[in-house]
Amino acid sequence: MLEHVPHWLGSALKGLRAGSGKLAIVQPELGTFESLHLASPAFANGARMPERFTADGEGVSPPLFWTGVPEGTECLVLIVEDPDAPAPQPLVHAVVWGLPVEGDLKEGAIRADGAGSPDGKDVGRNSYFGEGWLPPDPPTGHGAHHYAFQLFALGPCPDPGNNPGRGAIVKAMAGRVLAAGLLTGIYSRGEESPVGPVGASVPA
Repeated sequence: MLEHVPHWLGSALKGLRAGSGKLAIVQPELGTFESLHLASPAFANGARMPERFTADGEGVSPPLFWTGVPEGTECLVLIVEDPDAPAPQPLVHAVVWGLPVEGDLKEGAIRADGAGSPDGKDVGRNSYFGEGWLPPDPPTGHGAHHYAFQLFALGPCPDPGNNPGRGAIVKAMAGRVLAAGLLTGIYSRGEESPVGPVGASVPA
């Protein structure tokens, strides 16, 4: 949808961004916690996300895996946000509640699941009020957008209700986070992006 925003308008809005200080992982009500390792076999931390995971490609969710989950963890929660969205709050791209402590997420696994699965996993609502993965769709010319994949390890695992949104998730996690991990993928439109040999680039 936002691929139709004119380049000049996206460039004019470059200074308008929600800000990384509003990401879930830095909210004070979550307290202090240890770190865990979150990664993807599809892209490195701080690297450009492949097009297939965005609105310019197939729009499926990327594969993820994690290690270093602390003892005492009962469930994991994933929140994916874009703090560079030209909005008052980061744009929520995915919410997944009740992930298994030992496991991973396969490509395309973040999709609508109604009231959730029997094993306790429940895909919640993104910023467009739909369940599942909201593919990155930054305005053309707005610059690089940093997609923050935030994984939280919880001790006691409360019930946030069916199809929870970001607000309900953060409220339910308050005081229960044992550890968290952060993976950042980058995507942009109408920008120079490095590819191939060092120094080579093509328009994004």
